[in-house]
Amino acid sequence: MNKILFKAENMYKANLHCHTTISDGGFSVEEIKKIYKDQGYSIVAFTDHRVLKIHSGLNDDSFMAINALEVDINEKYEEGVAGKSWSNFKTYHLNLYATRTDITETPPLPTMDYFNIDAINKYIQDRRDEGFLVCYNHPYWSMQDFGDYGGLKGLFAMEIYNHGCEMAGYDGYHPRAYDEMLRVLAQSKDINRPRLYCVSADDNHNKNPLDSPSSDSFGGFVMINSPKLEYECIMHALKQGHFYSSQGPQIYEIAILRDNMGKDRLKVKCSEAKLIIVYTEGRKRYIKHAGGESLLKEAEFELTGDRYIRVTVRDKDGRDANSNEFWMD
Repeated sequence: MNKILFKAENMYKANLHCHTTISDGGFSVEEIKKIYKDQGYSIVAFTDHRVLKIHSGLNDDSFMAINALEVDINEKYEEGVAGKSWSNFKTYHLNLYATRTDITETPPLPTMDYFNIDAINKYIQDRRDEGFLVCYNHPYWSMQDFGDYGGLKGLFAMEIYNHGCEMAGYDGYHPRAYDEMLRVLAQSKDINRPRLYCVSADDNHNKNPLDSPSSDSFGGFVMINSPKLEYECIMHALKQGHFYSSQGPQIYEIAILRDNMGKDRLKVKCSEAKLIIVYTEGRKRYIKHAGGESLLKEAEFELTGDRYIRVTVRDKDGRDANSNEFWMD
């Protein structure tokens, strides 16, 4: 029996990490709406620091604002003290997306010690219980490694690409961190294990002109499959993982095809690509390269009992699109 894992049908382009003049961004929320609509975006999550603001007044038939905020949990540091200054302290940054329009108050801000992972996970669970989706942001900028983020629980997603960090030289693309997190989940034999999605986002502060090579807008986005551009529908699509992340390429379809011998093949359809990679929980990879000057628009791979897979499509300019994980059991 064939199974469609993802199909692009009614897609909306979204930036899920954005700062405005409400915190430390360079544009007002009205200016953000205009410049992002002009670039083909239908959705922006306004994630200003430590404060939830309601932006329903921006909504129209072709644009929707997601009410959200970004919170931080910081290691203690002292300016001027070597090894403990702002430039090298560790921090967790979490985006909280309100799943309902009746959530209007800023939730409690985190106050726990940076090294208290149990308290951090309780904070995440408490926000989930209140109706927020929680996304873990930019590991490299945060000076973190697996020892920090590997114990996080209850996340809806994590950033696989942060364009603002990339433009600032902070290695904004970190698929390895995503795979590390998925391998932890793969150790569970429970088929009801929680899912963990990946997000590409701008994290734009707009301190440079939009036409500058250093502009932090329009570099990372998600494409959301939803029947309508309505708050409830979009948040349901995010919860269910009905989206993919991208720096440019498009993913049209990911499907499992089963032949008469009971063997499974994965079929991927996409925009023009130099290569298509299927990642698994181990070092096994499935990969198809375009030959010469030609470009791929689809590829098929024979699967061999993998616990999870995820797909990366890379275009001729080296930009990637990433699917969410799909659990094979």
